[in-house]
Formats: sequence, C-alpha cells, structure tokens
Amino acid sequence: MYGKIKEHLQNEITGIKDAGLYKSERVIISSQDAVIRLDSGKEVLNFCANNYLGLSNHPELISAAKSALDSHGFGMSSVRFICGTTDLHKELERKIAEFFGTEDTILYAACFDANGGVFEPLFSEEDAIISDALNHASIIDGVRLCKARRFRYNNADMADLEKQLQNSQDARFRIIVTDGVFSMDGNVAPLDEIVRLAKKYDALVMVDECHSAGVVGETGRGVTEKFNIRGEVDIITGTLGKAFGGAVGGFTTGKKEIIELLRQRSRPYLFSNSIPPVVVGAGIRMFEMMTETTELQDRLHRNTEYFVSKIKEAGFDIKPTKSAICAVMLYDAKLSQEFATRLLEEGIYVIGFYYPVVPQGQSRIRVQISAAHQPEHLDKAIAAFTKIGQLLGVLK
Repeated sequence: MYGKIKEHLQNEITGIKDAGLYKSERVIISSQDAVIRLDSGKEVLNFCANNYLGLSNHPELISAAKSALDSHGFGMSSVRFICGTTDLHKELERKIAEFFGTEDTILYAACFDANGGVFEPLFSEEDAIISDALNHASIIDGVRLCKARRFRYNNADMADLEKQLQNSQDARFRIIVTDGVFSMDGNVAPLDEIVRLAKKYDALVMVDECHSAGVVGETGRGVTEKFNIRGEVDIITGTLGKAFGGAVGGFTTGKKEIIELLRQRSRPYLFSNSIPPVVVGAGIRMFEMMTETTELQDRLHRNTEYFVSKIKEAGFDIKPTKSAICAVMLYDAKLSQEFATRLLEEGIYVIGFYYPVVPQGQSRIRVQISAAHQPEHLDKAIAAFTKIGQLLGVLK
C-alpha cells in the first residue's frame, strides 16, 4: 500500500533538497537562554528565539511553575467544559484581560488554535473577513475554516484596505484582521489607521499580538498601547510561547460576548485539553512581573536600537522594523543557509529563512533580540555578521 506514495514522497524530499529549501533541525541540550549549548557540545549565542524578554529560563517563572505542579499536578486530562478548568486558569484569564484592557479572555493550547478557532463561530457566508496579505499562517488557516467571504489587502496599505472595505459593504458583518508585528519583516501594523477606517466603515478589528505583546509599547502591552487605542480593538489574540515565558498556550481576549460565544462553539477550545497547571502558574507570575516593572522591556528596547543601528552602519540591507525583529535581507535561499552555517561556526545561532516561509527571492536571516542579551553578546553578533558578510560578498 505504501509503495507508490513512498516513491512520491522521496522525490518530493529530494526536490526540496536540490532546491536548497530543506530544513534541518539543530539540537539544543541546555535551557533556552541567550547562551545555549548544542548537542555538539559547542556553546553559542542564540539570536533566533522568540524569547524577547528573556523569560524562558527565568527563576521566578520556574518557581511559579514548580508551585503549580505541587498544588495542581501535572496535567488536566480534560477539556475545559468537562473537568479541565481550575482556579489558576480563571485567574490567568483575568490577568490577561486586565493587562490588555479588555473585558474577558479565553485560553487555548496555542495561538495557532486561538486563530484557528475564532472565525468559524462568529462569521458565516453573509459576512466578510478582510485580511492583511502578510498575516500569519494560523490566521490564514482560521479564515479557511470559515464560510465568510475573503478579502485581502496589501501589507499595511491603508488605501488598499479602504478599497476592500468599499468592495465588501454588502456584507452583514465585517472584520479587519492583522498581525500586530509581522513576524518575517518586523514592521508594526498601522493599527491607529486601521481602527479609524473600521469606524468609518462599521467593521470589527482583530489583531494578533504574538510578536508585539511584551515587545511593543512603553510597558509591552502591544500595538494598542503604542497607538493609544487600548479598548478600541474588538479581538486580540496572543501567545504565552514568545515574550511571555516561551512555553505553550495561546489566548483570545476582547469583548465579553465574543469570548462567551467562543467558549460555547470554538472547536479548538471545546476539543483540546486544558493547558497544564505548570504553564498557567508561570503565566500568572509573568503577568504580575509585567505590571511590577518595565526593566525587561526597557532593556529589550535598548538592545534592539543598538543592534539595528550597528547592523545598518555595517552596510546590511534590512527591512524597516519597529519591533525586536531585524530581517537581514540576503534574497537567495542557498546564500541564507550558507550565511547561517558560517555564523554558527562563529558562535552565532541564527536560521536562514526562505520559501515557503517567505516569498520567493526574499530569503533572509531573521535576527531576534532579547532582553537576556548582554552588550558583549550584541557586539560579538555584529562582528560575526560583518565578517561573514564580507567573506560571502554581501558587504562590498
């Protein structure tokens, strides 16, 4: 039975390798931090983790996770509406709503599930979803699961967004959907303009804060804080798996009626186990820490400004960024892989991104800065980028 498809799959894999698009996985044998150890025994500086605030190995979160493990056990073995809801889950949901200035929150196993489960319960063929062209794959998949009509506007292009709003005026309900920070480029969505257009054309607004929460805004409350529009966005989705500790778990937070209906009809919520108490306990402590001090956010912003300025001075072509993501453009897929391999030899762990993760001809090294990086880490990375850039002819 497997014979015919086995040959087909082998040919597909060979084609991926021949095109220089094969993704290999490096194995880490230490905790996630600014300095990590690979299975080769080599210690390297990590510049490609979503560990924006350096919380993935923070002692406060480890302690909170251990405490929750002692008090509430390892797993829930159930979905929320059966016997999968604890007092910890409800407390974390309250803290997320308080942090973002929203009315209620619902937890998911991941933000992929949050985005996958938000559209179908709320919208039908009478409605329209208007989505940014560079939105995350999870949003794209969530939209596909919904019967609403689909409209797409060019990335952060407000003239095109207004055109799509005009083209969809016969819909019963409309929602504009955007990433807060676009993960491959690092640019921030012009959410103030999006909200203005939404009010003009009577549309809802949803923003995915996965790469912006904890990063953007003076206190890390994301793009709604950056543009001073807290409370004006109807739906916010996000993750605990990036700036907020780097484990697992996603959430949707927003208007209370929306959240209430999602609890009744959102399939990833209804049919997936609750996130484990260890993650929830650490999440509660993380949001407490976020309200106590902005030390980590301040350090992240300083690190990012320094790295971006120096990498531009070196002569690299980078995407405009207002986040902790710095996309160093190399354009060629094989070059991006060779560049990343050479950097690893210099002690810098990064990954080359290429099609289908980014469009054809847009290959790059995506550098992600962390509050855990020390000044000497940044200087070593900048020196390594410059050295390899000159060796490979990227810098003239």
